[in-house]
Amino acid sequence: MSGACCAPASEGDREIPEPSAVRLQAPDRDRAQGLRAMLRVPAGTYLMGGDDADAFPEDGEGPVRAVRLSPFLIDATAVTNRQFATFVRSSGYRTDAERYGWSFVFYALVHPDARHLVRDGTVAQAPWWLAVGGACWRAPYGPGSSWTDLSNHPVVHVSWRDASAYAAWAGKRLPTEAEWEVAARGGLERARFPWGDELLPRGQHRCNIWQGKFPQVNTGEDGYLGTAPVKSYRPNNLGVYNTSGNVWEWCSDWWSTTWHAADRPETRWDPAGPPTGEAKVIRGGSYLCHASYCNRYRVAARTSNTPDSSTGHMGFRCAADLPPPR
Repeated sequence: MSGACCAPASEGDREIPEPSAVRLQAPDRDRAQGLRAMLRVPAGTYLMGGDDADAFPEDGEGPVRAVRLSPFLIDATAVTNRQFATFVRSSGYRTDAERYGWSFVFYALVHPDARHLVRDGTVAQAPWWLAVGGACWRAPYGPGSSWTDLSNHPVVHVSWRDASAYAAWAGKRLPTEAEWEVAARGGLERARFPWGDELLPRGQHRCNIWQGKFPQVNTGEDGYLGTAPVKSYRPNNLGVYNTSGNVWEWCSDWWSTTWHAADRPETRWDPAGPPTGEAKVIRGGSYLCHASYCNRYRVAARTSNTPDSSTGHMGFRCAADLPPPR
């Protein structure tokens, strides 16, 4: 398990189901409309990575390095439950959590009607995660809860494979880690957060993370105990919302803590990560992150999870290449 405090991996002793086939693509008109709504990030040389006092060197946050990116498009927000529901209705797709029959839910958020569905055993490094039968994107807190009450919140309980399937259906793709970080920074090089270096500028909450004593007490001072709507808080200078906290977001890259360190063309020009691996990169932190144990809501922070894993605090946003000029 990688990043256990942040994102538990699915149990490794059971057979991984084949991903559900996506039978249809979104209508051409909807795909074109979705691309038009994306934000354009210009080509350029950008600094990524971190080496501040709060960094986790063992996660491979450094070195700070200049990368050259081609122009690309990025979603302003994470994909919402409403958007994912449209995808499922159109394609007939079933997520990995639905196929497995369970997913991880934070213990304090399990719906009362689902408490009897908690499975035996806990994650040794993160006992606050409970495996709940029937928990999936449709029932984010387990049976008895519904995505319709959270339609404008980020979809959760989606694996990397699920996120990739949605992106393909929508005519998009998952962002590379470099694209994600550049978009999250919004032009503020070396800043700790998308808005600057202070967590609470002028005492204002700018992201959805844990307040109080983790994991016993969450005061909810930022307005939320679980996920927040995707346009909560101010966007960064590029117009990108909620890249610190709320939900972890899948990237396309395979995870490595060393691949990017060497100065080579493949690590500095449109880097896409190592060619193979066992886990995929996730970025941004979540509503469960707290400075006392997992301050990975900083822009440079990173961790990973296996491609079939799903939890109640992992989602995604999409990227795309610029369409060719007419």
